[in-house]
Amino acid sequence: MGRILNLAEKKPAKFGFTRVQKRKANASEKAGQLNLFSPVSATDTGHARVVSMPTRAESGSAFERALEYDERNDERARELYLAAIEHSDCVADAYCNLGVLEFRNGKTDEAFDCFSRSLTFEPRHVESHYNLANLYFDIGDLRLAREHYEIALKIQPAFSNAWFNLGLLHAMNEDLHEAVSALSQFQELVPDSQTSEADDLLLNLRKTIKLRNQPV
Repeated sequence: MGRILNLAEKKPAKFGFTRVQKRKANASEKAGQLNLFSPVSATDTGHARVVSMPTRAESGSAFERALEYDERNDERARELYLAAIEHSDCVADAYCNLGVLEFRNGKTDEAFDCFSRSLTFEPRHVESHYNLANLYFDIGDLRLAREHYEIALKIQPAFSNAWFNLGLLHAMNEDLHEAVSALSQFQELVPDSQTSEADDLLLNLRKTIKLRNQPV
C-alpha cells in the first residue's frame, strides 16, 4: 500500500494559545443592570456586598487593567489577573489568560491548573477548552486534545484556529477523511491569503487518499 503523507519531515505548526481579548459581560450586565452586589472573592459566594463606585482615575476593572498590561507584555498583568480572580471579576476569563501567561513562562502544570479552574467557573469557556486542547496536543495526548477541540467547536463553530489544529491532529492520527473535513472548514472561515499551509496539507492528504485507493 502506497504512502505519501509524512508529517515527520515537515509538520505544519499548529496555531498557538489564545487569550480572552476583552471583558465579557456577566448575566446582569447583559440584561442592562449594574452589578452592585457581588461575592467578596471567587471562593466566597455566601455573602453579598455593596460595591463602591470607582473614581474616574480608578475606572476599569482589574481584569481590564490586567488585559492592558498583558497586551504590552508587562509582568504586572499576572498580579492583576490574580486580583481579578480574588474580587470575582471575570474569573473564568482571568484564569484563562493567567494560564496563557504561565505557559509562556514555561510553567505547564500551572497552565493546566488555570485552564481547568477556568472551566469550573464556566464549563463552556471556549478559549480554555481550546488552550487545554493545545496543552494536551503538546504532550502527545491526542485523544484529550481532540475532545477539547471538539467541545470548543461545538460552542463556537467559527473558531478557525481550532479547525486547523483539529485537522492537523487527525492527519497525525492518519484519520485522513476527518483531516480533510476539518481543514476544509478552516479554509472556508479565513481569507485565501491565510490558507497556504492548509492548502499544502490538503493536497498531500488527497494524494494519499487517492494512492490508497480510498474515495475522497
